[in-house]
Amino acid sequence: MSEQQEHPSARFSLPLSHPERASLYQELHARPFPVIDSPVRISHLALVLSEEDRQKDFQHLVDLCSRYGVTAPSFEDNSFYQRLGEIEVRWERHLEFVTYTFVRPGFAKDPFTQTALALLPPDWLESLPGELVVALHLEVASPEDDLLDREALASCFEGQRLVSGRLMDGAATLWSAFRMHGDGCGRILLHNHGLNANQTGRLILRVLELETYRLMALLGARPARELAPALRRLDNQLAEIITQLSETDGLEEERDLLRQLTSMAAQIERHRADTLSRFSATQAYYHLVLKRLEELKESHTGPSFTLSAFFGRRLTPAVKTCDSVGQRLEDLARRIERAGDLIRTRVDLKLEEQNRRLLASMNRRSRLQLRMQETVEGLSIAAISYYGISLLRYLLGALEPLGIPLNKDLATAVAVPLVVGGVWWITHRIKKFIVEASDPSRES
Repeated sequence: MSEQQEHPSARFSLPLSHPERASLYQELHARPFPVIDSPVRISHLALVLSEEDRQKDFQHLVDLCSRYGVTAPSFEDNSFYQRLGEIEVRWERHLEFVTYTFVRPGFAKDPFTQTALALLPPDWLESLPGELVVALHLEVASPEDDLLDREALASCFEGQRLVSGRLMDGAATLWSAFRMHGDGCGRILLHNHGLNANQTGRLILRVLELETYRLMALLGARPARELAPALRRLDNQLAEIITQLSETDGLEEERDLLRQLTSMAAQIERHRADTLSRFSATQAYYHLVLKRLEELKESHTGPSFTLSAFFGRRLTPAVKTCDSVGQRLEDLARRIERAGDLIRTRVDLKLEEQNRRLLASMNRRSRLQLRMQETVEGLSIAAISYYGISLLRYLLGALEPLGIPLNKDLATAVAVPLVVGGVWWITHRIKKFIVEASDPSRES
């Protein structure tokens, strides 16, 4: 069999593409790892945006590009990387927040004194839309730079207690207090012991994401703490209602308990609407924090307090609190629903008992009315028969003057059963006709 030869100029046509096909290819490359040489100074901001703030934030970015004379991104873009004079800006839009990362080469003699934010227009920085959650200065020293001693580190971090870790299997060292400092920003110091530009860029991105996601995860802690007392009150109120339910037997009292449960269910649904998305986001961000900690490849050397231990001790309880409050909220909603079903069942059973007694009373009245009707009917037959016989007697009496020999008393006696039977038959026929006429099943 001869092998088919492909013509060099051959062309082919693909089927109709999905509208999102091109964006699907770009999705994995939307936020590439930066390539950053050390030493470097980085300032990182993360702001929570409302739907109205998204357009304002984009226009703010366009304004920054206009000030530096560079091409701005389109509104559909979710990331933008550009050099603005001495600094490089990395803008990324996420689901509920936006991040700005400003990269300034070099390393100051005194860390955190000459940051990347210092090169930005003050009025532009101050008027950023949204609510600031993360403000961080990250500085990376190169392998040639000397390690800072204890006093220098204390000066850099304003004397706050530090957490340190050996990252990337010992290729870098991190120091941070994970607190706000005098300038309102957090501070992280990295010392690069031998990472190239690609590895340094990946490490910096993971550290920035670690700080961003851990603060975003903590956004759910305050609503959880504020909601806990309200849930305790609702829980106690539900227990009181269940206790009253076991003691009450009146229909109106049970209806009042049902109204209270309905009000409680409305409160629970409002709390769920206010916190469900926040607690879900907290869980998602927490898992991202754990993933970034794993990717940092921290070395466990000696008895020092590691990053993993620090986040496990400080962050995990807050996340567990959100999870616990969310579970209590769902459990309370289910218990209220079950209690409401129980009360509704009791009310329905009592209503059915009342209806049964009402129907029994109606049946008794119907039977009484039927007997009375039959009695009236008998009396009516007797009365009509009496008047009929009286008329017949007058008629027979009128025959005597005509010379017709007839015993009036005997004829009247003979006519009595006939008249009574005729009246009964006519009355029965009329009654049957009325019943048949009122039967809806006979209309079809």
